[in-house]
Amino acid sequence: MTLVVAWIGVVEGKKPASVYIVSDSRISWGKGNPKFDNGRKVFGFKKSPDIMGYCGDVLFPSIVLNQIVEMADIGLLFKENMSSHERFEKVMQKIQEQFDNYPSEVSAITSKSLKIIYASREKKYNFCCYILEWAKGGKWTYQSLTLPEKSDVLVYVGSGEKEFFQKYKLYREDKNINSGTSRAVFHCFCDVLENIIDENCGGSPQLVGLYNIENARNFGIIYKQKRFILGVNVDKVSNFQSVEWRNELFERYDGESMTIIKNAQRQPNPLLKDNKEASPHRPL
Repeated sequence: MTLVVAWIGVVEGKKPASVYIVSDSRISWGKGNPKFDNGRKVFGFKKSPDIMGYCGDVLFPSIVLNQIVEMADIGLLFKENMSSHERFEKVMQKIQEQFDNYPSEVSAITSKSLKIIYASREKKYNFCCYILEWAKGGKWTYQSLTLPEKSDVLVYVGSGEKEFFQKYKLYREDKNINSGTSRAVFHCFCDVLENIIDENCGGSPQLVGLYNIENARNFGIIYKQKRFILGVNVDKVSNFQSVEWRNELFERYDGESMTIIKNAQRQPNPLLKDNKEASPHRPL
């Protein structure tokens, strides 16, 4: 299983400015079985303002969501000037078509459920978020999520959702500089992932997001003094400046030096005892 969280960032004036999906990177084969901590679980479209994340069954979405993003990015899936809901319907239709071809007669090839989070933007401040769900023995269903008026979680799903919910109550209720902010959600996610009991969640955070302009962004994450993107360690590659980087505190980081960007806002987590450990500012 996994832990996937989507949230919206709202700026002063009550205008939505961003939406994000974050996930862990672990693929597991049950309690006590082997684990793989480099599985991709979030997706961003390069040619449209759309992002996705999933939990539940792994094989089907890891194959099909990659195909859908590629089809959209080369111009085969979306027509020009489609609304965000129309793009979601196209994605949903393609997922269902592919799922109908999935060999369900093979024993244990699918998990008991599959949930896909889909977030999108139509105009500058017009965001939306859907959750598409399949449960074994049932049909595909979806719901449109109500967006809050301030920065907050939209949905959290996966085997780690109970641990996230318990921790996030502290982050939401704590009256500090981070209360009601976008960074508080990411702080909470990293805190949970670092201390999670559920053995099916692990690896590095992976993050994809939308701002109120441009299309999706795959963020690089500085986690435990290493560089990751989409769950994969990339310390031994180059051209780090091609990616927007964040650390565990959601601070804007330089991927090359692994230090906070000049004049970037510090975002300490008051609920952590030692922010130095959570926010390293020295290069490897």
